Amino acid sequence: MVDLLHYEHGIYAFDSGYIRPQLTAIHLIVENGRVAVVDTANNAALPHALDAVRQLGLTPASVAYVFLTHVHLDHAGGAGAMMQAFPEARLVVHPRGARHMAEPAKLFAAVQAVYGEAEARHLYGDPIPVSPERILSAGEGYSLDLGGRTLICLETPGHARHHLALHDTRSGCLFTGDIFGLSFRELDVDGRPSIIPTTTPTQFEPEVMHESVERILACQPEALYLTHFSQIEDIPRLGADLHRLIDAHVAVAEREREAGPERGARILAGLWALMETEAARQGWPLPADQWRAVLESDIELNAQGLDYWLDQTQPAARAPL
Repeated sequence: MVDLLHYEHGIYAFDSGYIRPQLTAIHLIVENGRVAVVDTANNAALPHALDAVRQLGLTPASVAYVFLTHVHLDHAGGAGAMMQAFPEARLVVHPRGARHMAEPAKLFAAVQAVYGEAEARHLYGDPIPVSPERILSAGEGYSLDLGGRTLICLETPGHARHHLALHDTRSGCLFTGDIFGLSFRELDVDGRPSIIPTTTPTQFEPEVMHESVERILACQPEALYLTHFSQIEDIPRLGADLHRLIDAHVAVAEREREAGPERGARILAGLWALMETEAARQGWPLPADQWRAVLESDIELNAQGLDYWLDQTQPAARAPL
């Protein structure tokens, strides 16, 4: 039986089981017997989702929407399987991502190019197309009615150009995918969370990310629900930290812009040094080897994303002497 996390306002979460515990959450919004699923992890998460719905006293036919914050496969890889299991659901995705859900072969090929075919299938399972008739291409301001509860889509690029946040008008909270960063529960200090930005390949745009973060902060939410990992509060403090760390990640990359073949490795080393500073600033409770293990995959991906970003951009303008 999946461990179902109960929040206020009919919001629930469970651990998808993707890679390691407390890495990837799937959220449920429940209103008048109707359910919206937010992000899907991979195919292997489906039994957990079915169990969560059953624990709520509902059935697969109760699921009205499967909402994808974006189509990176740790968020969208299980969408096809869930759409098969939830017969009344519509898949809600940014227009830039809709075609990849209907025809996922190209998206999956890109993942195979990174991980290899065997590892990609191990991580995500075989991709399952979604019938175009069941896909809602949802851009800015698209409104969903969930049993009388209004959910509004906000375009929030910066991590990916096909990124949406979902604003729940009943609770005032938002489901932010990756645009408001990562917050791992292992690093909480007496319940106080930390935040780390995601600069992963291949659409990191720092100024756009700052704008999306500001847009979320302007909603003045009491809580946010992150895919990595679930509920955070104390949003103004975390927003300020996120802005600071976006700039710090960019500064690490800019220092190594002309580093040549060693650039990727030097960026990675610079990010680990930045995390050492952040560990001391936040007082992370784990020994260094343990918090490094929590962050290892994401810091490596962040370094790759920054390396790619440098290739796509011009050097930062220098102030005149």
